[in-house]
Amino acid sequence: MGRTRRTVSAASVASVALVALALTACTSADRSDPSGAPRASAPADLATGQVAPDGATTDVVTGLEAPWSVVRTGDGADALISLRDSAEVLELSADGGTRTVGTVAGVRHGGEGGLLGLALHDDDLFVYSTAADGNRIERYDLRGSTGSYTLGDATTLIDDLPANTFHDGGRIAFGPDGMLYASVGDAGASEDAQDRDSLAGKILRLTPDGDVPADNPFPDSPVWSLGHRNVQGLGWSADGTMFASEFGQDAHDELNVIEPGSDYGWPEVEGTGGEDQGFVDPVQQWATDDASPSGLTVVGDTVFIANLQGRMLRGIPVDDPSSAQEYFAGEYGRIRTVLAGPDDTLWFVTNNTDGRGDPHEDDDRIVQVPLTTGT
Repeated sequence: MGRTRRTVSAASVASVALVALALTACTSADRSDPSGAPRASAPADLATGQVAPDGATTDVVTGLEAPWSVVRTGDGADALISLRDSAEVLELSADGGTRTVGTVAGVRHGGEGGLLGLALHDDDLFVYSTAADGNRIERYDLRGSTGSYTLGDATTLIDDLPANTFHDGGRIAFGPDGMLYASVGDAGASEDAQDRDSLAGKILRLTPDGDVPADNPFPDSPVWSLGHRNVQGLGWSADGTMFASEFGQDAHDELNVIEPGSDYGWPEVEGTGGEDQGFVDPVQQWATDDASPSGLTVVGDTVFIANLQGRMLRGIPVDDPSSAQEYFAGEYGRIRTVLAGPDDTLWFVTNNTDGRGDPHEDDDRIVQVPLTTGT
């Protein structure tokens, strides 16, 4: 169970009735987009409607060691990158060079754990990582500017989150309501995903200060949804619909539409078939050999999902999430995450140096591809 430095307490997670809530619309004062990065200007022709990769790919940067998360720091190609095993945060410059911004202290790497998700909000860098006593989320003052960023003081928002050598979750993102969302894996204790007194197998929702929002579905609890095995991707469409990609076990990986207080069935159900038991079915599922859906982003009206085992990107229409287009199948190996790039492009991050892939020359890399309207 998670212990916070602020108001989240292991003893505070209660079992109460489900509540129906709606995400608050983003205001002009909120400078974070749903990926957690500073808001970049969306091209008018790609802001709505279906979009798709179209054109030659180029390498943004190569030679990365087990990259996990990327957040852009402005409208251009500058970005921050987390390296899972070394616990380094790198700054990427527009010319493809990198420099170390800092090393997150106390990170324990092992299996799937280490330095995982990053999110930016109001000039602070939020970091999900594995420590000796469990997973945690910290907030760092991001000091300096492009080309000279450093990590300042750290504040722990929540710690002692369930951890293991696998199923660590790790994705964090700011929603259109300005709240911080975090995926916590079941850490190998699948039964805990159904236990509202445990933070394992959950999506959490916190304020940027680590407090529990008053309108969370369970009083005094950071839990936003439950019954998850290992959520790896979070994103929102323009109308506030929240999507999450999730690793299954032996049968089905999932794409879910997340509603506050809802139960997505794990471990009682894997994939569809749980509605008659009060669980929420995924809007799309795949055989585990074909997917392992990791990072997720929404550009226009298309959900893009990076796939590790499937070694491809999938593009999914927001208005028809049961369908999908496949891109770059087998061309780049394992793909860990995906995000909107600058100037009508999409970025995706390979993950062939994490011990489970077959590295190509100069792996791992961030790849850029132009986007166009249509499918």
